[in-house]
Amino acid sequence: MLDLHGDPIELTAALVDIPSESRHEKRIADEVEAALRAQTSGFEIIRNGDAVLARTRRNLPTRVLLAGHLDTVPAADNLPSRRSTDTDGDVLYGCGAADMKSGDAVFLHLAATVTDPAYDLTLVLYDCEEIEAAANGLGRIERELPQWLSADVAILGEPTAGHIEAGCQGTLRVVVSANGIRAHSARSWLGDNAIHKLGEVLARLAEYRARTVDIDGCEYREGLSAVRVDGGVAGNVIPDAASVTVNYRFAPDRSPAEALQHVRDVFAGIDVLIEQTDCAAGALPGLSQPAAKALVDAAGGNVRAKYGWTDVARFAALGVPAVNFGPGDPNLAHRRDERVPAAAITAAVAMLRPYLSG
Repeated sequence: MLDLHGDPIELTAALVDIPSESRHEKRIADEVEAALRAQTSGFEIIRNGDAVLARTRRNLPTRVLLAGHLDTVPAADNLPSRRSTDTDGDVLYGCGAADMKSGDAVFLHLAATVTDPAYDLTLVLYDCEEIEAAANGLGRIERELPQWLSADVAILGEPTAGHIEAGCQGTLRVVVSANGIRAHSARSWLGDNAIHKLGEVLARLAEYRARTVDIDGCEYREGLSAVRVDGGVAGNVIPDAASVTVNYRFAPDRSPAEALQHVRDVFAGIDVLIEQTDCAAGALPGLSQPAAKALVDAAGGNVRAKYGWTDVARFAALGVPAVNFGPGDPNLAHRRDERVPAAAITAAVAMLRPYLSG
């Protein structure tokens, strides 16, 4: 059985050693559930698919929710885990070590060892985060058990290298399309080149200056980028259709509708069609809320904006201030040499324990 009271570094290794590629989390969920039932007290524990949920009911004025996903990307010959000493000291290697079984281990260890918490606690360990959003276990819990996601602040154990990363950017993808007239390239004047029409689109992207927004002391820098270009029929044909896919990473003070309008404004006056293909709202940091402010104080003010999208946006949509905090380095996630320094796991426990203990 997983040892929740022991060394959280060893607990991380034990979690890593349980393969849990997305859609194959039953074994790890079984073992997490069994350990929580056997080694914690005062928690109501339930199972939802391959997600494990636990919460206290002490009638305390504030509730803190600790959330983490149990799944990983497919292993890359990096199981089982191994420990090694290198330039970073004692390091634990293995699939999911950074993203995010080290964060899961920290939360499980604290749930078992903080015996008199200052807050009511909810622990949500869920499945299928690493694949399409429709399969995400947190989304399923929101639909089926929304009362379990009620809290005053949520901490998501995504890898942040020990920083609190507040909120997250929103993301929008659009396809900007141009139409023309097909013709033989030897008689190009008889056609209308759709690829050439995208020249002004690419020029505006190259000239674009992204804004930087300060929210609750966190600086969010936006980005508008071409991420794919499609067009062309053959080496001797003037193309009659071409498109460029554009990704807009926007600060959480903008709604998805405002983000789409901004993109339309950028390309205003160009003879193109703009079709939205994907969008996810960002999450405001909410650090002025009391429970979140106490967390920032516990971290010594070591807070920065989250670049990228994470499940904190799901909590923000529910009105729950949420931050990312985990010992893993996001730059090492999903790599063949994925790893986490042992000291980072210890430090994460040392930061959260006094916060949860009040």
